Amino acid sequence: MATLQIYEKLLQFPLFQGMSRDDLEIVAGHTRFGFLKVASGRPIVKVGDTCSQLYFLINGSVRVKTFSDDYGYSVEEQISAPYILQLEGVFGYHQRYTHDFVAMSDVNFITIDKEELVRLTEDFLVFRLNMMNSFATQAQKQIRQLWLRHPQSLRERVVRFLIQHCVYPAGHKQFNILMTRLADEVNDSRLNVSCVLNDLQKDGLLILYRGKIEIPQLERLLMVIQ
Repeated sequence: MATLQIYEKLLQFPLFQGMSRDDLEIVAGHTRFGFLKVASGRPIVKVGDTCSQLYFLINGSVRVKTFSDDYGYSVEEQISAPYILQLEGVFGYHQRYTHDFVAMSDVNFITIDKEELVRLTEDFLVFRLNMMNSFATQAQKQIRQLWLRHPQSLRERVVRFLIQHCVYPAGHKQFNILMTRLADEVNDSRLNVSCVLNDLQKDGLLILYRGKIEIPQLERLLMVIQ
């Protein structure tokens, strides 16, 4: 990929925004980038794989699948470019992927290994600040979850459970979960949870299947608890 094309692609991502044109040209011309194409339906990375480089999705869409700790349920999401696969995974205590990523269409990535990322943070202040801001924002969002008002109804508890288990707060989601497991998670009876889900379905917010809950647009569900 030509330097100009790399320059244009990097501008899509928050890590490079705010950098001067001169700095971006240096990055595009002197950084060791990798380029990866993955065909539709093929895996990209899996849960437990070592996160030793960043994958910058520059076109196409990926399916992100996240499993509960005991693999009793899972969530599938669709995320389109531009997107970075688990930026937080490349540093810290647990440097492994915690989601499965699969190509939904033919996709292309620019990859940067950890050694190059460290060099970029050392050489470019704006890049370093963008990286710090990303980590800080993620930590602040997690802390804020602890202080949200407790849901006042079972409907709110169910909706919050669905929202809090998504990686990206918008778009199509699919929960692979049994009604009995969802009832255990929100600490209520299966019958009551079933009634709430059927009401949400009547409101056009989700679609129920056997062992599966489909959410066409998560942003519409967010309005229930706002």
